[in-house]
Amino acid sequence: MPSAEAPSLRGRSVRPTPARAPASERYERSHLSPPRRAAPQRIEPAAAARYEDTTVHDDPAYPDTAYPDPDPAYSDAGPDEARPDAIGTPDGQDGTDDLIVAAPAPEPDEHPERRPAAIARRRRRRIGVAVVLVVMLAVIAGVGYWGAQKAGLLDSRKDYSNAAGTADVLVHVPDDSSIKQIGGILVDDDVVGSVRAFVDAADGASLSSGYYKLRTQVPAAVAVKMMTNPDSANRVGRIVVPPGTPLDTKRDTSGRVTPGILEMIADQSGVEVNGRRLGVTQQQLEEAAAKAGVAELGVPAWARDAVTALDGDHRRIEGLIAPGTWEDIDPHDNPTEILSSLITTSARKYEGWGLLSHNESGLSSYQTLVAASLLQGEVQPEDYPKVARVILNRLAKGQRLEFDSTANYTANIVDLNLHDDALKANTPWNTYVQKGLPPTPIGAVEEPALEAMEQPADGNWLYFVTVDSKGTTLFTDDFDQHRRNINTACENKFITCR
Repeated sequence: MPSAEAPSLRGRSVRPTPARAPASERYERSHLSPPRRAAPQRIEPAAAARYEDTTVHDDPAYPDTAYPDPDPAYSDAGPDEARPDAIGTPDGQDGTDDLIVAAPAPEPDEHPERRPAAIARRRRRRIGVAVVLVVMLAVIAGVGYWGAQKAGLLDSRKDYSNAAGTADVLVHVPDDSSIKQIGGILVDDDVVGSVRAFVDAADGASLSSGYYKLRTQVPAAVAVKMMTNPDSANRVGRIVVPPGTPLDTKRDTSGRVTPGILEMIADQSGVEVNGRRLGVTQQQLEEAAAKAGVAELGVPAWARDAVTALDGDHRRIEGLIAPGTWEDIDPHDNPTEILSSLITTSARKYEGWGLLSHNESGLSSYQTLVAASLLQGEVQPEDYPKVARVILNRLAKGQRLEFDSTANYTANIVDLNLHDDALKANTPWNTYVQKGLPPTPIGAVEEPALEAMEQPADGNWLYFVTVDSKGTTLFTDDFDQHRRNINTACENKFITCR
């Protein structure tokens, strides 16, 4: 029987234990527990034989008591803890047991299929990091560029030197454009060399929206002069319509000519660009006004019946173009498109002035616009509400209005002192001959006149006359008093009395 004394473990002593674990437990500890990973070691053939001998635990020659428990420091190691596999074998030379450390085989990769996936994941992570870095650099560069641009550090200062330029170009400046935005438009159209040059040349000048005929490749200062000179022919498509202006051009007794709206449009939209004529003629506008459909012309619903009733007469759209400054009549548009744009915008103006929402005249919307147009040709704005009441009182009585302004509307010569031929002219607009309101307004209606007609003054007046050049107007409901007021006007030589 081998001695129960614990063998030497190559320099490491193993403490003896009072009791010995069963052979099956020792077997499990020495062989079934996961081996500690170690570098492979060479095992001599003899040692290998001894290793095989010592693993046979059921040999009667080796009872359980011959193997004391191993060092407690190693006995309870779990499956995931490393410990050496030591097997004691008898040594025939010195009577001691040699400790042979078996070099465990490398553990097989339980999931070899995961290795490509792990590599792919690492590759994706590297790509992701690279993308993030690129994006961050792009953002930083963009912010830096934006800041430099806002500070004007990157602005070109290019400017042309030939004041004559090289060619014509029609430039459009939209509403509410800033000086810098206008500079960008001019750069795009090759008028100026750079935005910075134009902004510097403009020096805070105010520029209107609309169309300009300019020259390409001119100095910025020249471009600014072209766009700001009020007498310049470079402004295109801009008209100024005073209140009361009719569609047709008028001439008074002094020979003064007052252009009508249609002539204004034709003059200001007509432009020659590099030998090509743009714009429309007055005759083309009259034809469109007379013959185009009401929908094509942009006539609002509240005026369509009255306009349709005068098909064939260009004056059917009279009064539907509001007074004011029209900045951007497009020379590229045809006559119907130009009129439609003006009429549509004017209708919105009239409606914004209360025509549909604050009208207490008792008249229809269109009739109210017609009546309002009469005020402007008769008295000063402060007397508009009173004349509005005179109109309503006379209409209520079935009395002719007998307004000089309606007779002058169709007269060849506008005259403050109307003669019999004008007073007796049998036209639909002459209220000396016709009862009721004219079929259309007699000119462009301004806001105060329309508001006065919508909210007329209270009174029983039937007559009025302006008696001096200051615009003093006398009102009465008595005809005899009215005749006396007329004499006052004659005495003041404001009118000629027969």
